[in-house]
Amino acid sequence: MNIIFMGPPGAGKGTQAAVIVKELGIPHISTGDAFRLAIKQETPIGVKAKEFIDQGLLVPDDVTNGIVEERLAQPDCKKGFLLDGFPRTLAQAEALDKMLAAMERKLDHVINLKVDLNKLLVRITGRRICKTCGATYHIEFNPPKQEGVCDIDSGELYQRADDNEESVGTRLNEYHTKTEAPLIAYYGDQKLLREIDGDQSIDAVSKDIVSLLRG
Repeated sequence: MNIIFMGPPGAGKGTQAAVIVKELGIPHISTGDAFRLAIKQETPIGVKAKEFIDQGLLVPDDVTNGIVEERLAQPDCKKGFLLDGFPRTLAQAEALDKMLAAMERKLDHVINLKVDLNKLLVRITGRRICKTCGATYHIEFNPPKQEGVCDIDSGELYQRADDNEESVGTRLNEYHTKTEAPLIAYYGDQKLLREIDGDQSIDAVSKDIVSLLRG
């Protein structure tokens, strides 16, 4: 099954992705992970991406698309994949369609997690991340057993520098303009869009997504 997760920053895509990939036995592919893998393996497209990153420049679409295409061609994606953080723009969505067509594959679902703006602000500003393993917590909704300490590896938890109210507002506005509005229309026209109420508890959202995919 080939799936895209959509949703604004703080909607819980990473948390839900961990549940879904375990349920379906497919890899969770975030653009960040795909970049790190390509750079670590020193693939030609990974080397090119590193040149932009090392200069503090945005990686252009053609390089980003190439890294995603390279990742989707890996053996562990044969049964399917869950893409998170890609596509971010209409141009990337069109490029994804072309690369999948070349692989004789297609998308099955585009799942959009809908969350109220004010609740997103609470979610993001309360988010804490493990410095060691990257596990995500929330001081109110999903706190660690010991304050400031990761349950998994006892790593220190921290708040991202841009997880403040002003920065979050800017990111949410940019997401709505560049990603949410155009991609909802694009995938809606293709009859692929599935919307899930992300304002529920983590378990309730997981149950709804699994039910949708199994149904």
